[in-house]
Amino acid sequence: MNERLKTYEEKMQKAYKYLTDDLAAVRAGRANPHVLDRLRVDYYGTPTPIAQVGNVTVPEARLIQIAPWDKSLVKEINKAILASDIGITPSDDGSVIRLVFPELTEERRKQLAKDIRKKGEDAKVALRNIRRDGNEAFKKLKGTDVSEDEISDLEDELQKMTDDFCKRVDKSVEEKNKEIMEI
Repeated sequence: MNERLKTYEEKMQKAYKYLTDDLAAVRAGRANPHVLDRLRVDYYGTPTPIAQVGNVTVPEARLIQIAPWDKSLVKEINKAILASDIGITPSDDGSVIRLVFPELTEERRKQLAKDIRKKGEDAKVALRNIRRDGNEAFKKLKGTDVSEDEISDLEDELQKMTDDFCKRVDKSVEEKNKEIMEI
């Protein structure tokens, strides 16, 4: 692959990774420990991911269990979960925190599907912006030691790369929507 295209491919890869991470955090009616990935707990003055302060398990299809290694963190973890936007109220027995995921209503499923499609569109916009930046950079090469044919080839390759990433985005969005609509 051409070195000039490499940077744009890396940027597109990052945009796609951001989308997949974002989709993994969407709760789909069953317990998914990734909904906790963005939550931070104040651990001796340092914001720390929940997975690094305790054991996160999924003992049942709609239950996440968090067993902090330091029992004094139970209140902090509860506070972080309540302050987040995951919409689940934690329950604890002083040493273990449980998150029970309710069954999604039809209305909530449709809203989540709509949100997921929006995230997919946002990712495609980001990919197209990267393509635009690449095309502008390639156009600036005119008049240098790079021929018009080479510039055209670079633009074509960048377009193919953009199309490929857009297909990946569509596939990821479709899979997540299917997962959400499943009862």
